[in-house]
Amino acid sequence: MRGGFSQGLQFYIVLLCTISLQACDGSNNTYVAPPPPKVRIALPLQQTVTRYFELTGNTAAINSVDIEARVQGLIESIDYRDGMPVKKDTQLFGIQSNTYEAQVDQAQATLASAQASQVGADQEYQRQLNLSKQKVTTQTAVDSAKATLDQANATILNAQASLELAKINLGYTKVLAPFDGTVTAHLVDVGALVGVSGPTKLATIVQTDPLYVNFNVSEPQVLMIKQEMAKQGHTFRQTDLPTIPFEIGLQDATDYPFKGHLDYASPQVDASTGTLSVRGIVDNKEHALLPGLFVRVRVPVGHEDKALLVRDDAIGTNQQGSYVLVIGKDDAVEQKLVKTGQREGALRVIESGLDANDWVVTEGIQQAIPGSKVAPEKVALDTAATASASNNVAPAIDSTKPDAPKSDAAKSDTAKSDTP
Repeated sequence: MRGGFSQGLQFYIVLLCTISLQACDGSNNTYVAPPPPKVRIALPLQQTVTRYFELTGNTAAINSVDIEARVQGLIESIDYRDGMPVKKDTQLFGIQSNTYEAQVDQAQATLASAQASQVGADQEYQRQLNLSKQKVTTQTAVDSAKATLDQANATILNAQASLELAKINLGYTKVLAPFDGTVTAHLVDVGALVGVSGPTKLATIVQTDPLYVNFNVSEPQVLMIKQEMAKQGHTFRQTDLPTIPFEIGLQDATDYPFKGHLDYASPQVDASTGTLSVRGIVDNKEHALLPGLFVRVRVPVGHEDKALLVRDDAIGTNQQGSYVLVIGKDDAVEQKLVKTGQREGALRVIESGLDANDWVVTEGIQQAIPGSKVAPEKVALDTAATASASNNVAPAIDSTKPDAPKSDAAKSDTAKSDTP
């Protein structure tokens, strides 16, 4: 019995193994290729673009003056708070004034004495003049009286000048702000003796509204500006500078919120650097800018009527330069080398290498490998990408799916792919 049961069990196990091996046979299965990756594509935009020179400059105070003590004396008062803005003619320091008040009184007394002497001299001259008419005095006496009167008049002028000088020195004991501005921390304390061996620096006042912006323009850029003006029928002149606008932005931002106009251009190119020194002036009423900042400067130099723009995050770079991925025949991915221009918000101007009817891959760039096929979804560039455009924007060719969903800005981190 046990032998028969054992043989039956072995037969059952062999049967199960045979069925399992037949089930594992892959002769009836076929390989199914994975579907092509999905990407989003969009046509480049066409718009009128203002071309700019983008430069680096630095801000400078329009006025910056050292406040100095011009007379000798003790500092009696400091009449402002360090770092606070002040108005013109605000008293900043008070210097010991009693000595200079006494000098004014002395000069006034000297003037009064000179005036009294002049009255006596004038009376004597008039008396001698009358006696001369009566033939009872000599011409010598008349001339002597006239000389004494002239000397008295000169003494009055000297006394008046001394009095004016004494008043000026007295005025210097009140150190006033020469213009509206912000005063730095004081450099002397109350009780300090100043002006002993010459002017003593007390503080510095800086005017920060408006501000100067200094930058350098290269020689090729200067020539390009002249060419652009020549195309418009104009000749560059120094008097045209206030009509040329410019914009500046801070180093940690991408926009250009501060606007001004050019104020000065050097009459000659610096032969050692090949650059032309240029200065602009910009309003700073909110005091958002400080003197000495490095800023990004852009100056308009012309217009391009039909510029092509794509999303800046759709542009990749490799050893050959900048490129974009486009969809070619049979939905195959192609790589096009392009020459990029200036940035317009979230868009970038493509100067060459791209056609108006090229469908550019804007999302899913990491899955779009040149030569491979993809499943493209046509969309229009989202409004967020064109929000900063300065002119009316329209696709170069209408999208076939204008109602397609907007692109996801959160995926922009994948844009700068280094696909060869």
